[in-house]
Amino acid sequence: MGVVDSSGAAIYYERHGSGPAILLVHGSGGNHAAWWQQVAALRDRYTVVTVDLRGFGKSDSSMAEFDGQDFPGDIVAVLDHEDLRDVVLVGQSIGAVAALRAGLSRPDRVSGVVLAHSLGGIDHPELSAMVAADRARAVQLPVLDRLLSKRFQTEEPAKTFLFQQMGTFNVAKMADLRNLSVGGPSIDEVVASGLDITFLAGELDAVLTATTVRRAHDLVTGSRLELIPGAPHSMYWEAPELFNAALVRVRDAVCARKSG
Repeated sequence: MGVVDSSGAAIYYERHGSGPAILLVHGSGGNHAAWWQQVAALRDRYTVVTVDLRGFGKSDSSMAEFDGQDFPGDIVAVLDHEDLRDVVLVGQSIGAVAALRAGLSRPDRVSGVVLAHSLGGIDHPELSAMVAADRARAVQLPVLDRLLSKRFQTEEPAKTFLFQQMGTFNVAKMADLRNLSVGGPSIDEVVASGLDITFLAGELDAVLTATTVRRAHDLVTGSRLELIPGAPHSMYWEAPELFNAALVRVRDAVCARKSG
């Protein structure tokens, strides 16, 4: 575990295991501890790094307001401090926006980006319209029903309660994150970067539909699609074995691509 300065903000992170690197970036209700089922499963095979973006978990939360434009720099600060290279960044939901921008800014350190349950803020009129339509339907549901399946909530009440408690360790809330999706990269910029891009989503995601994810994959030439049957928006929490298996496939594919 460590703390690194990112433009005056103290950013908390943890490093576990050894081998090819995976850096996990949480969503709006998470923090570094939300990845407990990923760290335990992957640290014997990979270097697994978790980070708290500013305003979340144990990172600096003293600012009066939070600007999503600062998040990529928080990730890059950890990459530089730990001198990590050939990293696969994995961003969950809003964390994917920060992960993609961090990867685009530092291709010398980042080889691939996994956009988990998110399009990473890619600026494209057709995709933006599809994402907006998906969100309009999602907001009609209770917040918890957008994130976890009803079955899981019924069968796993303790894990559901813990999921809800995760957000209580954060000062920043979704409503506080200014400019998060402003100035997103174009598809041409993403393709030209040479980054290995993976869209990872669940077919039962109530926030981002499978139709939208498939269309993004079609438009981003050379991208990889991991669309998991039966999985919800918070697959990393509800179905970690499926999420982790997808990360193994991606991380190993990036290694093979680099060595080939």
